[in-house]
Amino acid sequence: MSLPLEILFGIYLGILTGIIPALVAGVLGFVFKYFTGVTIPGLGVVVLALALAGINGGLLALNDETIRTSERAPAVITAIIVVLMISLYAHAQGDKLGANAPKRMSLRKLRERSLSADVVELVGGRGQVRVTVAGEVADMEGYPPLPNETRRAIVDGEWTFPADVPLAELETRFADRLRTELELADVSVSLDEKARATVSAAPPTGGLSKRVPAGKRAVSVPALVPTGLARGDVVRVITPDLTVEGTLLAARSGGKTEVKKEPKPADGASKTDGGTRIDDDARTDGGTTETPAPAPAATTPTTTGGEGRITVAVERTEAGPLLRAERGRVLVLSRGTRREFELTTLLRRAGKRFRRVAVAAGGPLDGHTIGEAEIREAYDVAILAARHDGTWQVAPRGSTSLVAGDELYVVGTREALDRFTEVAA
Repeated sequence: MSLPLEILFGIYLGILTGIIPALVAGVLGFVFKYFTGVTIPGLGVVVLALALAGINGGLLALNDETIRTSERAPAVITAIIVVLMISLYAHAQGDKLGANAPKRMSLRKLRERSLSADVVELVGGRGQVRVTVAGEVADMEGYPPLPNETRRAIVDGEWTFPADVPLAELETRFADRLRTELELADVSVSLDEKARATVSAAPPTGGLSKRVPAGKRAVSVPALVPTGLARGDVVRVITPDLTVEGTLLAARSGGKTEVKKEPKPADGASKTDGGTRIDDDARTDGGTTETPAPAPAATTPTTTGGEGRITVAVERTEAGPLLRAERGRVLVLSRGTRREFELTTLLRRAGKRFRRVAVAAGGPLDGHTIGEAEIREAYDVAILAARHDGTWQVAPRGSTSLVAGDELYVVGTREALDRFTEVAA
């Protein structure tokens, strides 16, 4: 055969023979770079490729003198060069892939789903998503049926959330919001990539007594109720005999409209006296039976002002004298600005998140100080507070010891918090 044909035959033979060595070289290059950060030297790749090519293609002893001086030497030498070139290229690509691949991957991360881009809305320069409830809200097994008003409140409510969170976290946030705003006993939420939610919910299992703090008593007093009073406000009730401060649990005032957050009783009727009511299951004296339209889920019910009654949570020693009072005057107290919410907002705008993490036994943090673990340098998170021996310490020092069972409040990006949570657990 002429020399050009020998070379073409050698290229053909080299491609066929070099497939296996190239795959092995690429995989080894990726593995070494990914796990150790070390690049295999080119000489090692050459030796490995020649050995594998000799076994795979029957070209045993490719550098033997009898082969180099044979009539087919041009084809064999060309095949050797092609095998080495393919193997070196595959190794370089595997090494590059190992250098760029994420270093900490978990099954939880692989299971994370994300929203479709066409459901994200830009509001104020930030992405938001509006969750819609698909179909009917189902009842939860083991609970009474959900009232129709609550079903409509869930379906018709405006549920807006940040779009930069995984679907799993979005499901949790939606369920927590439903549970908090509608005071549901239990909620199950499933979201798809189009932000369509499938919801199962259970009605509240308790009334007023469930909201009374431990050690407190709920007392109802006739009074001139201020406009805009909402559950949770701190009020001062002034009577001729004493002055009491407490947290508002329920209120009713004499307006024209009924604003009611909770579902009506199981018998389907809710008696009113034409006023505004903020309660769960208390019935008013007299009036006509109405079926009010459900309020938007995100709206907090408030009083419209006028004569009515308020129910406040007070100390046990103050409950008796307040019960004997025929009438009280209501003064609303300011709770001031919650600076911690402002801090949270600023951190979220900077792309940071909070998380509470527990130290697991036998983990890399157990038995070490914060400084020894190099938490900030290694995981790019900052510890805001740590609970050690049952005591919380704000901004702990590097000498603070960590043992199994300790709890940490850490702040960082979502990715950094995920990595740190995996390490701590």
